[in-house]
Amino acid sequence: MQNLLKIGAHGRYGAFARARNRIIAIATTFMMLTGASFAEPTAIAALGDSLTQGYGLPADQGFVPQLDRWLTAQGADVTMINAGVSGDTTAGGLSRIDWTLTDDVDALIVALGGNDVLRGIPPETARANLTGILDRAAARDLPVLLIGITVPANYGPDYQTAFTAIYPDLAADYDALLYPNFLAALTTDTDLDTAFKTLMQSDGIHPNAAGVAKIVNDLGPHVLTLIEQGR
Repeated sequence: MQNLLKIGAHGRYGAFARARNRIIAIATTFMMLTGASFAEPTAIAALGDSLTQGYGLPADQGFVPQLDRWLTAQGADVTMINAGVSGDTTAGGLSRIDWTLTDDVDALIVALGGNDVLRGIPPETARANLTGILDRAAARDLPVLLIGITVPANYGPDYQTAFTAIYPDLAADYDALLYPNFLAALTTDTDLDTAFKTLMQSDGIHPNAAGVAKIVNDLGPHVLTLIEQGR
């Protein structure tokens, strides 16, 4: 009789153990699945001018939507925020950085300066404005990708040198990622004349949809690194 009781007890314990193990396995699977589904995407604000905003292009062909699709195709879970304003200068970017960096923003792309150069704004003024933007990002401990520009020699070599130096200098000072030239990818495998004919809009300033695609393909890996830093 005692042996039968022992067997019964062991049988009940075994059944209990198996049931407990099943519950633990189900709970673990549930937590893994819900953890993955509830994880929020990395939100990146792209602060810039018309190049960022997508001037002259259909809404889905601008820089931000094309970059969003490229990142998604690479498996990134990301939400891109288009904070580009046509005609904006570094001063304009500084004036709206506080309300651009909402609580849900995890990382920042800064692509400003082209309109400063077009207006002949002193390099030291642009540097101070970009410094203010990076200060705000640093206060939030946000990773930054700083994108430079092509600076023509219209205002002389000293102006060109001083303005071009802003971007690598600030990237080093703030430990930011640097992409030296927004439009560089347009001429990586073609000459300038062909790039203007096939990859630029008729104004000769803004890339067309194909040009944006080339920029995104070249810039995209840098943004993937930004996403890693923003997690």
